[in-house]
Amino acid sequence: MSLFDSLKKLFAPVPQPLRPYHGMRERSVQCIGPHGLHRMAYTEWGDPDNPRVVVCAHGLTRNGRDFDFLAQALADDYRVVCPDVPGRGRSDWLGVKADYGFPLYVSDMITLLARLDVETVQWVGTSMGGIIGMLIASQPHTPITRLVLNDVGPVITAASLRRIGQYVGTAPRFASMAEAETYIRTVSEPFGKLTDAQWHHLTVHSVRPVEGGFAMIYDPGIGDAFRLNPLVMDVDLWQVYEAVSCPTLAIRGAESDLLEPAVHRAMAERGPRARIVEIDGVGHAPTLMDTAQIGLVRDFLLEGAETA
Repeated sequence: MSLFDSLKKLFAPVPQPLRPYHGMRERSVQCIGPHGLHRMAYTEWGDPDNPRVVVCAHGLTRNGRDFDFLAQALADDYRVVCPDVPGRGRSDWLGVKADYGFPLYVSDMITLLARLDVETVQWVGTSMGGIIGMLIASQPHTPITRLVLNDVGPVITAASLRRIGQYVGTAPRFASMAEAETYIRTVSEPFGKLTDAQWHHLTVHSVRPVEGGFAMIYDPGIGDAFRLNPLVMDVDLWQVYEAVSCPTLAIRGAESDLLEPAVHRAMAERGPRARIVEIDGVGHAPTLMDTAQIGLVRDFLLEGAETA
């Protein structure tokens, strides 16, 4: 080897390991319900070939873009999939509004998992998304190996459902994005202290353009169940929770009206004996946007990756 070749080799740049593609991808999957086919949209982050998958499922009137901050933080280690439950976000609205409910949501998620072509997943669910996760995790042969329940548990208070029912399905219209953001900040005040950028992010992905302004990006029909069947008693899901056996993290907003403190404490003693954490200054529900909340979820999920 010549002196020139030796020097060239000596000073050649050290090859860097390839990093997975972290950009967001928008996809959809065809699902079937009692009254025909519908399309469920989802966003995906991280390496599409990564066998380690986290599914993030949102709350009643929210959508998968709520998890953009968390998904980006997890994308180095996971393929992160954030579905829009039917009737929300980019997913189809159902023609028969009575079909909105957990039997269809669980069925759609199983279809999504089949599309992902993985044997197991970890699950992060906020409110409604946590109930979907509990229902799947409680089944024999469940694919869920680790479960994060964000401000939801085995008892849903009737008072919180009445509060939610006051605005679900009202279908407000806004003349401008600024007016929309004022509304989002008002109805979502329990989310706690967010930055202006975070409120803007939530607003942009909460509305859709319509003639004369903007409207909410969810089907008002999802509120029919609240109007037609008002609840006077709490919803008891202890039997479901006690059938869950995977490691579970239960997060509660310290001022939540949906997950009561006594129920949260009991979750550490029953069923999967969840690790419980409270977030100060937040009601229903923590947004999993700030660094501390993201770190809490990420550390818990990665414990599962280390023991796999």
